[in-house]
Amino acid sequence: MKGALTPEQAAELIPDGASLMIGGFMAVGTPERMIDALVARGARGLTVIANDTATPGKGIGKLISAGAVARVIASHIGLNPETQGKMISGEIDCELVPQGTLVERIRAGGMGLGGVLTPAGLATEVEDGKQVVEVEGNRFLLETPLKADFALIGAWQADYVGNLSYLLTAQNFNPVMALAGRTVIAEPESIVPVGVIPPDSVKTPGVLVDHLLVHAG
Repeated sequence: MKGALTPEQAAELIPDGASLMIGGFMAVGTPERMIDALVARGARGLTVIANDTATPGKGIGKLISAGAVARVIASHIGLNPETQGKMISGEIDCELVPQGTLVERIRAGGMGLGGVLTPAGLATEVEDGKQVVEVEGNRFLLETPLKADFALIGAWQADYVGNLSYLLTAQNFNPVMALAGRTVIAEPESIVPVGVIPPDSVKTPGVLVDHLLVHAG
């Protein structure tokens, strides 16, 4: 089986200070066992790139509560008062990015593009320090690509060579993050023989996946 790891082994693979893309939308599609293992290891100084930080005690919120995160790049933190408090106190550096811009910056990182042109944020403090590009008389901000040391992916099914399928809204950020992580660790709900996942249902091909999480034993 492709790169099989227990959550504990995967957590040991991720050093303190690493940058992580973590899939999920309010913890739907988030790799919970992977997060639990990072908390148990006592990870510190992580940069987390994600849509949000979920809520206390759930998904990425567990990393926030555990003091594992030094920086967050996300579209919102409104449902996690712990993230808000740590941002205000200076314990966490927080970069808020419009959701569409965030996912396109991740896609640009995964596709090897030089950036994304977007009107979102023009004439606001978001524009400060950023390059403005004019195209056909219209002004756009140049937003730079996002990559990460690791992409932690929550999937519905994986097969033995790492092809992944997702269920319903868990497709959110996971497939695009699988393109932009230098090392991709997928946490499937089940692992099935090759051929069980219909080709049209493969949203992340196994060539992108380095490791699959398995249960201990």
